[in-house]
Amino acid sequence: MQDLTPALGTAAPARERTSRSRAKTIVATSAGNALEMFDFTVFSYFAALIAKNFFPVDSEAGPMLLALATFGVGFVMRPLGGILIGGYADRHGRKAALTLTIALMMIGTAMIALTPTYARIGIAAPVCVVLGRLLQGLSAGGEIGAATTFLMESGPLSQRGFMVSFQMMSQGVAALLGALSGALLSAALPPASLEAWGWRLPFLFGLLLGPVGLYIRRHLDETHEPRAREKSALREVLTAHLGRLLLGVMMIVGPTSMLYIMVFYMPGYAVRELHLPVATSFLAGCASGLTMLVAALAAGLFIIDRLPRRKPLVFGTSFASLLCVVPAFKTLLTMPSIPVLIVIVVLVMGLATLGTSSFFLLIMEGFPQHVRATALAMIYSFGVTIFGGFAQFNVTWLLHRTGDPMTPAWYLLVAGVVSLLAIWRFPERRVE
Repeated sequence: MQDLTPALGTAAPARERTSRSRAKTIVATSAGNALEMFDFTVFSYFAALIAKNFFPVDSEAGPMLLALATFGVGFVMRPLGGILIGGYADRHGRKAALTLTIALMMIGTAMIALTPTYARIGIAAPVCVVLGRLLQGLSAGGEIGAATTFLMESGPLSQRGFMVSFQMMSQGVAALLGALSGALLSAALPPASLEAWGWRLPFLFGLLLGPVGLYIRRHLDETHEPRAREKSALREVLTAHLGRLLLGVMMIVGPTSMLYIMVFYMPGYAVRELHLPVATSFLAGCASGLTMLVAALAAGLFIIDRLPRRKPLVFGTSFASLLCVVPAFKTLLTMPSIPVLIVIVVLVMGLATLGTSSFFLLIMEGFPQHVRATALAMIYSFGVTIFGGFAQFNVTWLLHRTGDPMTPAWYLLVAGVVSLLAIWRFPERRVE
């Protein structure tokens, strides 16, 4: 009888190596993605202080508008980052693209964190800050496609939902850390110190952790070995998969509008329109980040991989969160308070986040592996830039024109219906 002891003895170490490799993939990809999103979004929390230091315009609103325009520049660069770095990930592998994105984000963050103020170096100061935002936007545009496809391809088919859920969890961590940094620094430092140097600390924190993420990403196992092809990934996506690409962009209209209005716009809306305390912005930011983290984890552990199809969860959670929007805003307008605002943010974002990982999987599984990173990066970056980056501006303009405090709800309804129609039409395939 054949001795099976050696075979049995090597099985456990092999499983342990696989588990360690998968854990390293999750940590490296999620931590790097969270760091990139943190560096990118923390700018918005300190926009007013950055405005005073780098944009000394005479008018009262001028510095803030220029700071917000600088924040918006990062969104304008996302589609270019999605095209260039997504294509790079399909041509040279996911690991190479992930290393590139974190390096670009580190350079951009360093330019913002370390540039002297306008009072010290003049016009070079805002120029450096704008260039830093351009690099951050370029990096963020390519990060989602490379990181999410890497997570998906690093696990077996039966665990794809669990793996991809870490992408959304990392965004929740980034939002939570960004809000906490603003709250803690505002409480710990006097206004003069916060304006002079305190606002730089979150950027320096991200910058110090960057080399760790860069080192880990350079030692990951590749999941995609590129092959020589006649067409570039970009050309193939635009010719062979154009209809699916456009449907993907339409699908993201609702989720990205929900994210940027409920997470980034709502706190300011509550302060300006409902006259709630300024601390509301940090509390709502912490609540939304924690909700995204918990909901994504729950979906990855208990829901996504147990379902035979992706689309029902995506459609169901999108529809459910949309049904809550109008009652939620009516309740907030009737009983404006911080507890009510937090409950609304938790409810709506919780429902939306439960289906987000399946949303990413539905899109990625709709494209062949050799163009997957390019397709997802283009869909995400174009959708977020056009419909997410401008959501706050659009709602503010409509609210000013109509005077209707329910404007954010109506905007979310329209965006949500567009997404539901696109989800219904998007072809589902679960292979590889």
